[in-house]
Amino acid sequence: MPSAAVMLPVQETVPVKSRQIENFKIGSEQKLFGKLEFIGGIEMSSSNLLLGAISSIRFRPDRTSFVAIMDTGHWVEGKIERDGKGRLAGTSDLTVTSMIDFNGRSEQIKERMDSEGVALRDGEVLASYEGLHRVDTYPDPGFAQSRPLATLPILIAPKSLRDNRGLETIAVSPKDSALAGGVVVVSELSFDQAGHIYAAVLDGPRKGVFGVVQKRPFAVTDGAFLPNGDFLVLERRFSFAEGIGMQIRRIKGGDIKPGAAVDGEILLQADMGYQIDNMEGLDVVIQPDGEIRVIVVSDDNHSILERNLMLEFRLVE
Repeated sequence: MPSAAVMLPVQETVPVKSRQIENFKIGSEQKLFGKLEFIGGIEMSSSNLLLGAISSIRFRPDRTSFVAIMDTGHWVEGKIERDGKGRLAGTSDLTVTSMIDFNGRSEQIKERMDSEGVALRDGEVLASYEGLHRVDTYPDPGFAQSRPLATLPILIAPKSLRDNRGLETIAVSPKDSALAGGVVVVSELSFDQAGHIYAAVLDGPRKGVFGVVQKRPFAVTDGAFLPNGDFLVLERRFSFAEGIGMQIRRIKGGDIKPGAAVDGEILLQADMGYQIDNMEGLDVVIQPDGEIRVIVVSDDNHSILERNLMLEFRLVE
């Protein structure tokens, strides 16, 4: 196909049925878990097999509309719905669109379009990929119908990033933080010479490579910034002996700088005794009164053994 020609990508509306989740810990009315208070959640299902594989999610300033990304090379756009008590009740029908590569082609093979992270900044949507490790930028609005505008230098040598363990997380820091709006990427399980997880600030005053101390046996799956510049990291565990698990760690924004090895306080841990699955996406949503909500979503890998979950917590400072 000539590079000047771009065909409109395949787009589908996916109907979603949602079941509310009232308790995070199975069989318990407990609401407070570490420094996170469970607000509510939903389990999503659909007759359309496209639903699933959600790897990252970002909410718009209206706190209702969201952009998500699937590791199958698809954009997802939708809105959440709430009940009379303000708890998650469902989502409006989702729009799922095949991502377009630099050559104007959609529906690329997974090794080239394994999209794992998404972030929003002024006029742009950023997407991180593993397999062919990179960060692409798309115009906003119009990202779902556009090929990438550019590719950002990731600073980490691509040969240092492992297959299927590469750039899992991308997030934009607050403009008034120490990182001054810099874009941060974190790999899933690629290690530097000191044994820390590779990460980098791609631009801004603290541009450079740093490391994240691994909390074995967890792997990084997503992250988002708090208003004060601290960085929340979502991590996943899976083993045949212990099953699935998740944790959320808070890293001080001031600690993130070139050459650093950052660690932080664990805000929440959960295992198979809780309503979790393969938790892959996390975002921070600020309410009008300043209250901080944390929303996490799961990737069901298009498996009948896994679920599509969206869970919401309130950060208790």
